[in-house]
Amino acid sequence: MSVQNLHPDTVDEIRMQAYSTFAPVLLGAIAHRLAQCQGTKEMGEAEKSLICLIEDSDVAAPHAEAMKEFAIELVVSTMRNVREHPDSKRDLEEIDGRRAQGRSEIPETLEEQLQSGLEDSFPASDPPAVVSTAITGGSKNIVGTDEVLRRKKAARRRAEDGRADIKGDLR
Repeated sequence: MSVQNLHPDTVDEIRMQAYSTFAPVLLGAIAHRLAQCQGTKEMGEAEKSLICLIEDSDVAAPHAEAMKEFAIELVVSTMRNVREHPDSKRDLEEIDGRRAQGRSEIPETLEEQLQSGLEDSFPASDPPAVVSTAITGGSKNIVGTDEVLRRKKAARRRAEDGRADIKGDLR
């Protein structure tokens, strides 16, 4: 039956039935499309706007405040359902809250901060004190950094002592 065939007394009633039936479906479809394209952050903004629109509207009906509450309930539940839908685009993690205080967005300043941090942390670690290898067929003496330095110092002394003996012999 088309609108032209309706009795004039039932047109408004059927219009209201149509609105109450299709408005939630349409709102859900629009919100779902928004979530797929823009993500949940934009949905939050759209939800706030719709709620403000409902709250600020002048409705000349006997139960206007109750109607507004039901309309807001519809918006909130629709948005929640769309956010939880697996096809909704997930927003990237908000990194602003993780940024260090005073961190710049200027690339040159970031480069300077990186260089400063690298210089402040140099050397990143001390060399290992002991070097060992696992070779089958026997064990080797483990030589640490201190031992290597001690041996070099002793060799230097022997070399200096040897030169001193040669000079003494030449006199």
